[in-house]
Amino acid sequence: MAYTPSQRPTREWPWLVLAVALVCAICIPLWQMSSAGVTGEGLAKWTPRRISQLLLGPEQIVSYCCFTWAGFMLLHRYLEMRRQRRAFTLDLLPTEVGVCILPEDARLLQRKVEQQSAHGGPYILANMIRLALSKYAISRSGRDVAETVRTQADVDLGRLVSSMATIHYLAWAIPAIGFLGTVRGLATSLTMGGQTQMEIAAFIKEATTHLNVAFDCTLVALALSLVLMFLIHSVQRDEEAVVLDCQQYCLEHLVARLYEHEPEHAESMRM
Repeated sequence: MAYTPSQRPTREWPWLVLAVALVCAICIPLWQMSSAGVTGEGLAKWTPRRISQLLLGPEQIVSYCCFTWAGFMLLHRYLEMRRQRRAFTLDLLPTEVGVCILPEDARLLQRKVEQQSAHGGPYILANMIRLALSKYAISRSGRDVAETVRTQADVDLGRLVSSMATIHYLAWAIPAIGFLGTVRGLATSLTMGGQTQMEIAAFIKEATTHLNVAFDCTLVALALSLVLMFLIHSVQRDEEAVVLDCQQYCLEHLVARLYEHEPEHAESMRM
């Protein structure tokens, strides 16, 4: 029988679609009414050359490379979490009501877990169960098993967080690259102030072009950074949900089913 987590992570996509639809339904008509006279003039400024200037450039290309690199790593992590969830469909522990796990059954269940998880690759859930059963076979204490499960869950969460270091660096580097482009564009436009031989009209046109380059870099970089941060948040939430579901699975189907012998001195005190 497949295990189904009792609490699934909340999906933001339906609420995002609803929010975008509501905002667009209200704001777009108001924007069209307020800019009815200048719409044609504003669209005329967005020529193919202006669009290419906005989207293409040294800083923009480097930002695209960083964003694509981080996107591939996030896609790999998302697919890995999908694979980890397949462990809940495996017959790792007995899920029938009333089943009790004895200390003598720990080694047998441990071998069963290793056999079930050998074909699909390493699983967080299988490793957590294996360590918990090994602890139960040695200590015969349910409290020690529960502590092992909690400790291993913390270790898995820490490993997942630390492995996101490169992606977090890329999310920070993208806006920094955009700011470098801004500094470069501003510096270029300011250095033109000493060129007195240029005509006023040519000077204004050239300086405006460099200012556009300066702010276009920041605009593209910040937009990519916003998208990347949302993807990072979504993947991190799914990773944390997988580890928490593994911990809940162990608590429900392992820790809660352990049989503990009462100490002999406790029985003598009752008598």
